[in-house]
Amino acid sequence: MKKKRVIIVSSVLAAVVVLAAALMLVHRRMDKEIVLEFGMFTGSNWDVESSTSFVIIDKAVERFEAEHPGVKIHYYSGVLKEDYSEWFSRKLLVGEAPDVFMVLSSDFNQLCSIGAMKNLDGLMKEDKDFQEEKFYSTALESGIYKNGQYALPYEAVPTLIFVNKTLLNKEGLTIPDQDWTWEKLYKICEAVTKDTDGDGKLDQFGTYNYGWLDAAYSNGVTPFAADGKSCDFTNPGMKEAFRFISRINDLYEGRQVTMEDFNAGNVAFMPLTFAEYRTYKTYPYKIKKYRNFRWDCVTFPAGPQGGNLSEMDTLLMGINKMTEHEQLAWEFLKLLTYDEEIQMDIFRYSQGASVLKEVTSSDEAEAILQADMEDGEKVIDSKLLSRILEDGKIVPKFKKYEQALSLSENMISKMMEEDNDIESSLKVLQKTIEAYLKQ
Repeated sequence: MKKKRVIIVSSVLAAVVVLAAALMLVHRRMDKEIVLEFGMFTGSNWDVESSTSFVIIDKAVERFEAEHPGVKIHYYSGVLKEDYSEWFSRKLLVGEAPDVFMVLSSDFNQLCSIGAMKNLDGLMKEDKDFQEEKFYSTALESGIYKNGQYALPYEAVPTLIFVNKTLLNKEGLTIPDQDWTWEKLYKICEAVTKDTDGDGKLDQFGTYNYGWLDAAYSNGVTPFAADGKSCDFTNPGMKEAFRFISRINDLYEGRQVTMEDFNAGNVAFMPLTFAEYRTYKTYPYKIKKYRNFRWDCVTFPAGPQGGNLSEMDTLLMGINKMTEHEQLAWEFLKLLTYDEEIQMDIFRYSQGASVLKEVTSSDEAEAILQADMEDGEKVIDSKLLSRILEDGKIVPKFKKYEQALSLSENMISKMMEEDNDIESSLKVLQKTIEAYLKQ
């Protein structure tokens, strides 16, 4: 009997010890800090000077950690944009890819295709506080891969048309309104293109770097399918765009307009990103560029079949498909891309525009932009900016885009220089680029 009691007591004690050990282990795990890795690069995504690239992220991290005790956000601060793709690939290869990360446009399709990015459709649907309608539709569309939402937009930058106000005033011309057309652009180019010093050579021009792709977008056509599997250079709208660019180029009588011509104040128009507009319209960077003349920006002129549309680029953010902290990763991603306070900081500390409609179209956003301008300078109207973002043409994100565009540019430049028949040249271009895309 005594022996039996000893056995029972021993068994109970053993069970208590095991239970205590288990509880301690659970307690330690509960106390253990969760580290969420965030992948980002240093500097501006838009290739302009920036001294505040970490401010928005640091503010978001501080707020997230305060709202989620026991969770820490970690990121590497010294990765340059030009090194980011290689850095991320190395992390991916060794299974150390960040839980949440920035996605370069050129990497998006490839990362999706190899299964590195999580499909966000389920998380978006389950989150009752998340409304897709808050985003500009085009910005949100930039994160779609094969009908699935694999990334959310964080920041957007449309392309505008730079206007040399000093040159137009000198020629007695007014700045175009926001609904101008190709014909208005052509008439201004025709009026300002001339030999001003009497040496028999043209030295003042209408446009610099305004090309066939700009004209195509504003005429309602795009050369490449979103998935990168086909192209369309032979439809009527595209032919119309090439003929219009040829008309403008003919005004220059074979003279190649250069950046030096533009910097000297001898060109009326040039495409310019919103990031460049914000950077070089304000101190201290204003003194480094375009200081010899007054300038501003307007929308692109509309083609006969299109509108005042232009290219728009977005900086995307996504979630690692293999993350062990899916819900926390989603909440941090949502804070960066969907929170209005964080998105307003895009206007305060970055060079782009917010991807949220209510933020970009707000009086507060316009006031922030205006505060950076010198006296007498007018910032772009927030409602106009909102319209440009909503109607913008998304930069394709398929893997071969840069190479396909470069190959197209080379063939088109040759076509323009040799004054070849546009109809037959575009058929050759179509076959060449299609063959390349199918390789």
